[in-house]
Amino acid sequence: MSTRDESFLDRFRQPEYTGENRCLPCTATNTVIAVVLSVGVGVFFPPAGAAVFVASLAAIWLRGYLVPGTPELTKRYFPDWLLDLFGKAPQPGPEIAETDLDPEETLLELDAIEPHESDLRATPEFAEQWDAEIETVRRDTETHVANLLGLDEESVSLEARGNAYVITDDDVEVARWPSRAALLADLAAIPVLRERAGDWEELGRAEQGQLLAGLRVFLDTCPDCDGPLSFGQETVESCCRTAEVITYDCDDCGARVMEVQE
Repeated sequence: MSTRDESFLDRFRQPEYTGENRCLPCTATNTVIAVVLSVGVGVFFPPAGAAVFVASLAAIWLRGYLVPGTPELTKRYFPDWLLDLFGKAPQPGPEIAETDLDPEETLLELDAIEPHESDLRATPEFAEQWDAEIETVRRDTETHVANLLGLDEESVSLEARGNAYVITDDDVEVARWPSRAALLADLAAIPVLRERAGDWEELGRAEQGQLLAGLRVFLDTCPDCDGPLSFGQETVESCCRTAEVITYDCDDCGARVMEVQE
């Protein structure tokens, strides 16, 4: 394809709805609509029906959808069970998987947290060890990532992608966190928890992730910049759904340490 042709097509592309950002529910919905339209037209004039179908697929490929307002339609009318088929159902957080583990109970058993006044807090001993590990990890993050994930340090890369912090191995994404601060917190907590929990390696990745994410709410300062942390609430929107989330962010650098759907 010539540069001129690419320039012509670029006028119609919508990167926010195509490529890595393509929404499967929207694409599926519009493809069904394209089939119905094509069949309807083809009943009267088959060549026109075929032309409509090709043009519709081209529009979906370039723009992400055929019918204007499709993202709002899927968000409003698609039930959760249907969105779940496309991996779009509500999740407890961007990096947390549901398990049968009770993070609070487990962290209490490990003396990582303790009752304090009318709430819970990290135990002083655990907090001291955790803070020391955070300083160590902050100085050489890639080495700790490679060691903990069993990867070659030379092939590991850390990069920000939008609001997320991603780990890649030879350019293939292997894990992501909501921020570098969250990554530092988890990397630093692992050796401390491993020391206290004799069966740490026997836990599944999802259970380990749930424990680590639950522990982040007991941070007093941002692991990345040492700024103060505070809870908040906001509405998070994607092309297919809207969700209310509770956030735990750094007041100084804006890093998202934790996000949980209500």
